[in-house]
Amino acid sequence: MRHRFRALLLVTVTGLATITAGTVGVPGAGAATYPDPGVVTGSTGAHDPTMVKKPGGGYLLAATGDGITLKTSADRTRFTDAGRAFPNGTAWADEYTGGSANLWAPDISYHGGKYLMYYAASSFGSSKSAIFLAGSTSGAAGTWTDYGKVIESTATSGWNAIDPNLTVTPSGEWWLSFGSFWSGLKMVKLNPSTGKRADRTIHNIAERFDNSKSVEAPFVFRHGGYYYLFMAFDFCCRGASSTYRVMVARSTTITGPYRDRAGTLTTAGGGTEILASHGAIHGPGHPAVFTDSDADVLVYHYYTSAGDARLGINLLGWDSSGWPYVY
Repeated sequence: MRHRFRALLLVTVTGLATITAGTVGVPGAGAATYPDPGVVTGSTGAHDPTMVKKPGGGYLLAATGDGITLKTSADRTRFTDAGRAFPNGTAWADEYTGGSANLWAPDISYHGGKYLMYYAASSFGSSKSAIFLAGSTSGAAGTWTDYGKVIESTATSGWNAIDPNLTVTPSGEWWLSFGSFWSGLKMVKLNPSTGKRADRTIHNIAERFDNSKSVEAPFVFRHGGYYYLFMAFDFCCRGASSTYRVMVARSTTITGPYRDRAGTLTTAGGGTEILASHGAIHGPGHPAVFTDSDADVLVYHYYTSAGDARLGINLLGWDSSGWPYVY
């Protein structure tokens, strides 16, 4: 059986994260020149992080954890614990989590005057999984209302309904990408008025055929005339032994076909590496991207040499051919 290597228990580390600016990334940089995460302080323990800029200023971060872990920051540098989205439990997800309160890989965004969050419920190594949608006008702990199930997978689906990401096109279409191992990454169209599925079509957008078919955590980001598919290859959740790395491909159409820099289709295992383990930074992955006032920002987690999961933040540059690089 293919496995989903997702941690079921997170340890939040409070205090100064010993991270340095590192070497500035350049287009086509090799692993030896990948930058270290930028400096973040305060509450820096995070797994599968996603971040949104708040309309009134500052940032809201959500991550895997019991009831979904929330953090806030005024400056994208110092982060403070902000409780849980669902402090009173999520009984509606118990059939997928086996009764655990641990919910995975939230995707947070702001639309129509409220925060929206897609998140996954599953258990380690299982494809009996579901993606749910919740909303909150403030984003604060305990204010989130669950709107119900969006999509589910079963033990016989051949794909896994976890790691959701919402992308809204310039024309106003809503699309949800998701997936992990098994037959790879998928995408479905959503109804913008409900945030739920618009039809029954499932689009295949990426698949691997080596390393246990390890591709997951899709994030689709629009830049220029392309949709960029960021994703994670290889294995998460093994502490300092994690081999997660951030890959990218692009397409002029949101449903693909996506190709990497060499022209290989993502449905044939393609993907261009832009960040991987280096020095004391182990297994950087589960990418999320948003546009800020100074640059496009890459958010991810990585492991320290002691095996702790930490928040990673870098900026993204774009080379003359329109491909992203991390700096």
